[in-house]
Amino acid sequence: MKEYFVHESSYVDENVTIGKGTKIWHFCHIQSGAVLMQDVSIGQNVNIANNVVIGNRVKIQNNVSVYEGVTIEDDVFLGPSCVFTNDLTPRAVYPKGHENYVPTIVKKGATIGANATIVCGHTIGKYAMVAAGSVVTKDVPEYCLVQGVPAKVCGRVDKSGNIISRVKVE
Repeated sequence: MKEYFVHESSYVDENVTIGKGTKIWHFCHIQSGAVLMQDVSIGQNVNIANNVVIGNRVKIQNNVSVYEGVTIEDDVFLGPSCVFTNDLTPRAVYPKGHENYVPTIVKKGATIGANATIVCGHTIGKYAMVAAGSVVTKDVPEYCLVQGVPAKVCGRVDKSGNIISRVKVE
């Protein structure tokens, strides 16, 4: 008996590891080599690419694609339609292949808001918070709140996500 749930409209490739208590909802695709740890919640229309590792208790909202080269640690929240990249100079006709993807890491407890874009090659620090609609073009320090295009530090948050200080963004 499976210790996880996959909606009948979703597709899970061969060679995927899915942990106990994980739920994969409507119209998702989990690609070969992906690892989803325990108690992961995958919303509607989510794509988890080849060889991606998703930590324990991660919540991925609707319409998110986590591309190869992205690592998501434990207790991360990915808001609806947030976007990851894995190639800084993509071309349709001249693909570079997975060995040239630029890695991105989302550290434990971080939150990425709805419609935020995370440009590859950066780390989102532990318990950091990226505001909705922001574009991350550099590393985000631990416990920092960032917002804007490009995203800039505008405050600090605690482990629970409460804003504990604000900084004026220029």
